[in-house]
Amino acid sequence: MNANTLSGDSGPSLPDVETATVMLQAAIGQIQFARQYTLELLAATPQERWYEIPNGSVTHIAWQVGHLAVSQYGLMMFRIRGRRPEDLDLIPGRFRKTYGRGGKPPLSPEGQPTPEELLAKLELVHRTAMDEIASLDPNSLLDEVDMPYAVYPCKLGAILFCPMHESIHAGQIGVTRRHLGLESVR
Repeated sequence: MNANTLSGDSGPSLPDVETATVMLQAAIGQIQFARQYTLELLAATPQERWYEIPNGSVTHIAWQVGHLAVSQYGLMMFRIRGRRPEDLDLIPGRFRKTYGRGGKPPLSPEGQPTPEELLAKLELVHRTAMDEIASLDPNSLLDEVDMPYAVYPCKLGAILFCPMHESIHAGQIGVTRRHLGLESVR
């Protein structure tokens, strides 16, 4: 086993801290790019259609937005520094259960956050996560984490997965928009 792998993982060797720091900066750029694209798609989608599930689909725009907020919290905050008491205000349990992995898109907007509230949550989680990542000790990037992650089973891997995950859901937003009869954005 290579000395730079974790838990006997036979995947790629872990980078050194200096390389991991460079990779973190690249990931931050990818996170910002993916978010801008997601916001572009959302801006081109009438908010009154966010809770509409197109025929033959299983999701709607509102669920995708809530899911991205929960996921970014999980990948860039919870996996990086653990849960903090104030996180319950940021991502309340009911919100996490509705919009987390395995959650089912609500069939009605009644009792759910408005599109404006979902966008505000998405922005608050993003800003908080980016602030925390900016102050992250580079030596902790190689600390082991549980799935999900990309490439490496460490904090860096969780951060690397974030823009991939957002891009997947931006694609789902794009497909949902097309099923709603809306024109493509790009």
